Amino acid sequence: MTKGSLLLLLLLLSMTGNGAVAINSQHLFNNAVIRVQVLHQLAARMINDFEESLFPEDRKALSRIFPLSHCISDNIPAPSDKDETQRSSVLRLLRTSLRLIETWEYPSQAFSGAFFNSLGPNAISEKLNDLKMGVSLLIGAYLNGQPDMQGNDSLPLPFEDFYLTLDDNDLSKSYRLMACFRKDMHRVETFITMARCRRSPDTNCTL
Repeated sequence: MTKGSLLLLLLLLSMTGNGAVAINSQHLFNNAVIRVQVLHQLAARMINDFEESLFPEDRKALSRIFPLSHCISDNIPAPSDKDETQRSSVLRLLRTSLRLIETWEYPSQAFSGAFFNSLGPNAISEKLNDLKMGVSLLIGAYLNGQPDMQGNDSLPLPFEDFYLTLDDNDLSKSYRLMACFRKDMHRVETFITMARCRRSPDTNCTL
């Protein structure tokens, strides 16, 4: 278990009854923003390294493919533009972020193999798990002990089938997977940053 996971676990264990309100949510928000920024940066590096490994003609072909492609996570209900993001409640932004994170728990294993292994075999999966735990804590603290009536447990994981059919030799699928991961980490970064801002009433929250 990473140090970040241990810290978040200790915080989770401290949440009993009304103890949730005692958690420094601003610290948790800051921690979550930092973690998702790291994942977004890793995703950008991963795309860049992958593109640099290609022949120029393959790189040009893939750059034309992805803008026309649809990420499977686009099926997840989420704020679609800046205005909707700014109007969304803190709870909606956190729940949407958690849902997007969860869809990458399984397919992220592909990044630890052929695509991006310089940080260790499970680096990205561990960082996603830490981020998921942090966002879950924020949701729990926000609900203040109330049951979450709109949990994500019943929703399918849309990327699992795509991951199972992934072929390391299929450049378009590999590129699409990484590009969608970068896109979703950018969305999560935006949502969590906005949620943090919305929890600070004296701040002008604009994107």
